[in-house]
Amino acid sequence: MKVIDQLKAVQLPNGETITYRERPGGEKLVLFIHGNMTSSKHWDVLMEAFSKDFTIIAPDLRGFGGSTYNSRAEHVRDFSDDIKLFADALELKNFSLVGWSFGGTVCMQFCIQYPEYCEKLVLLASGSTRGYPHYKSNSDGSPDLSTRFTTIEEIEADAMKTIPMQALYDTRNTEGLKMIWNAAIYTHKQPEEEKYNEYVNDMLTQRNLADVYHALNTFNISHVDNAAAEGTGEVDKINIPVLNLYGDRDLVVTFSMTEEIIEDFGDKAKTVKLENCGHSPLIDDLQQLKTEIEKFLN
Repeated sequence: MKVIDQLKAVQLPNGETITYRERPGGEKLVLFIHGNMTSSKHWDVLMEAFSKDFTIIAPDLRGFGGSTYNSRAEHVRDFSDDIKLFADALELKNFSLVGWSFGGTVCMQFCIQYPEYCEKLVLLASGSTRGYPHYKSNSDGSPDLSTRFTTIEEIEADAMKTIPMQALYDTRNTEGLKMIWNAAIYTHKQPEEEKYNEYVNDMLTQRNLADVYHALNTFNISHVDNAAAEGTGEVDKINIPVLNLYGDRDLVVTFSMTEEIIEDFGDKAKTVKLENCGHSPLIDDLQQLKTEIEKFLN
């Protein structure tokens, strides 16, 4: 068994247990925070390839992977608070954060609340500073951009997105999950079959789908209000170096969301386009991704 396949665990004071993977390395410390429908498992190829100058720790967020889900998460803050307690439990300080997709949202919130912990922030195909909107659907399945949900109850009852996706989880429909990932994420390249099967089986560990949809929908640290949440302006509190990475053919996080990140961070963030990459640059072009992150962190 590879070192990064060994799942460790730590008990938090709030009653949750967080599992995590670790890749030993040098004195530089970086935490990899995964996104929705994934866990620390999905970081494996980058953890293996990453510079040995770094020690890498990748936790499973609450309700993902091997971590517990004793209490529902109502806001992105619940996830970022877990990361703070996780860091305290392992006595981690002076680290960098790499957040992928929903993980980028969690990392932004963490840096706002706990600025003394993190030295550099990498946003990888991240949800926007203005959240990831969850709209009512039209009869043909397209989003009704005039009606953005505002409550968890609306999201739980969404017959076009939440209910069908949850049904794939409940019935352990791995082929259905692969169809979605092939259509939205692995559009050009796919993992080799054995690894792909491991990833899909890992997806089935998620128990908090509606919570994550709601947390993303109501996240807004910008200065711009929307139907789901007023802007808090807290993006101004993130004053560490920020690298914003996006794939030029990402179908999950649209370029308009990336533009919101660019606008809201202004000169405080460096934005880099990952060429010929979708929502998973780890599979599309691992070397390009590794090079950009290492260059920034060094």
